[in-house]
Amino acid sequence: MAEEVILLDFWPSPFGMRVRIALAEKGVAYDYKEEDLKSKSPLLLEMNPVHKKIPVLIHNGKPVCESLIAVQYIDEVWPDKSPLMPSDPYRRSQARFWADYVDKKIYDLGRKIWSTKGEEQEAAKEEFVESLKLLEGELGDKPFFGGEAFGFVDVALVPYYSWFHAYETCGGFSIEAECPKIVAWAKRCSLLDSVSKSLPDPKKVHGFVLELKKRYGVE
Repeated sequence: MAEEVILLDFWPSPFGMRVRIALAEKGVAYDYKEEDLKSKSPLLLEMNPVHKKIPVLIHNGKPVCESLIAVQYIDEVWPDKSPLMPSDPYRRSQARFWADYVDKKIYDLGRKIWSTKGEEQEAAKEEFVESLKLLEGELGDKPFFGGEAFGFVDVALVPYYSWFHAYETCGGFSIEAECPKIVAWAKRCSLLDSVSKSLPDPKKVHGFVLELKKRYGVE
């Protein structure tokens, strides 16, 4: 029986990008279905009735929701190519810890940078930079977070690289000036086809953010 893999996604979503990268790393062919989040498809509502959010990975009719869970699922179902998780249990636990840290910090702080102004925006920028510097400390002098090979934490974080331009433009700061190691790491990740083909043009993301600012009345 041929495997059926479908991804319900929305192009600027960093969470969807994670799943796209993982599937590309594994060489898995899939059917991409772009969702209109203002008018969600019956398939999305059926496959993710709890959160009603993208991304949803559908494998042979069975849904896997939440991006980090989907990335781990992909790693386990297609184990023969480019393992994303370390084999050592302790190193796996650390990879999950740092991916969870990315989830708890980067999206919300980035959103505050473009959606607020004044003191609130300044506080968000400061915490955003602090969070990236902490991640720089974990990265150290390694090429990737897991060591020599691209892996789980890289997949979790690198989608935000496509949002950096929007954050910088809206916030009036330079991420590269503040966190040069993170930007160098992101550029290194971008040399991989799985990353370069899964991340949208940063200027297109910035255009999307400008539309969001208008919609929410943020000037």
